[in-house]
Amino acid sequence: QVQLVESGGGLVQAGGSLRLSCAASGRTISSNAMGWFRQAPGKEREFVATINWSGGNSYYADSVKGRFTISRDNAKNTVYLQMNSLNPEDTAVYFCALSSTYSVPTRAREEYDYWGQGTQVTVSS
Repeated sequence: QVQLVESGGGLVQAGGSLRLSCAASGRTISSNAMGWFRQAPGKEREFVATINWSGGNSYYADSVKGRFTISRDNAKNTVYLQMNSLNPEDTAVYFCALSSTYSVPTRAREEYDYWGQGTQVTVSS
C-alpha cells in the first residue's frame, strides 16, 4: 500500500504561482508513473500532468501547457507541480495519483490506482 499526501495549496492572486508537493509513504514510487489531476466544483476530475518513472518524460493538459511543470525527486519519494501564471480557471482541488501498472506517462484517470486526499487551490481575480 502507498499513501499520498498533497500539500502546498492555498489562495493566490491571478498571475501568481504555487508549488504543490505530493509525498508518498509506504513504498517507493521510483518505478511508477505519477500524475496530477484537478476537480473544480460541479465538474469532472480532469487530467493536468503526468511524469514517467525517471522524470525524463512528461505530458500536460493543453490548458496548463507552458505554465505548469511536473517534476519528481525519487530520493525523496515526492512529486511536485510548479504552477505559474495562475488564473481563476485553475481554481480546483488538486490530486496526485500513482499508477501501479505504468512507468511511462499516462493521462487516463482509470490507469491510476492510488490517490491523495487533495489540496485546494484558489485563484482570485
